[in-house]
Amino acid sequence: MRLLRCGADAVLVELGSLTEVAAARVVLGGVPGVVEVVPAARTVLVAFEPGALSHSAVRAALAATDLTSAPATGGREVLLPVVYDGPDLDLVARTAGVGVDEVVRLHSGGGYTVAFSGFAPGFGYLTGLPDLLRQPRLDSPRTRVPAGAVGIAGEFSGVYPKSSPGGWRLVGRLADGADELFDPRREPAALLAPGDSVRFEVSG
Repeated sequence: MRLLRCGADAVLVELGSLTEVAAARVVLGGVPGVVEVVPAARTVLVAFEPGALSHSAVRAALAATDLTSAPATGGREVLLPVVYDGPDLDLVARTAGVGVDEVVRLHSGGGYTVAFSGFAPGFGYLTGLPDLLRQPRLDSPRTRVPAGAVGIAGEFSGVYPKSSPGGWRLVGRLADGADELFDPRREPAALLAPGDSVRFEVSG
């Protein structure tokens, strides 16, 4: 673990795993004076009220925590209906050595947690992808992935909130009528937040 100052009132904590990030996010979020905790794949940025905390106080809070145990998420439960007709569904099945129906069963049967957000507003990196479906990104990224596309890459699954370039393997799309992942007119604007639990439901 390494702590780096980010201005006068923020610290970037470098960690070794997603489990450590999740544990640090929870403990730091409960420290008085903290105003924001932003997790990423191997870091947590903690911002606090001016003068409320110090570099050493953040270190002490983390030292008193078992960062090797994943905490209870404490977030909301979000159900996302999915039509499994993605353009890479056959590729994912061939790579995994199973049939398409098994890919759908495995992906929709997993219990996912939003580890962190990034790439685009509303995009959540979801952990919990079954081992058999962990596959690399496409060799050549697409110049346009439609909004609502459901993909996998490495140890993550995710849903594209808006149309954008992307290299994840696409297995499906959100069903018509599903909640938008990002709506700036909504409070909060992002449907998914770190710590939320996500389930995919087969639709269509």
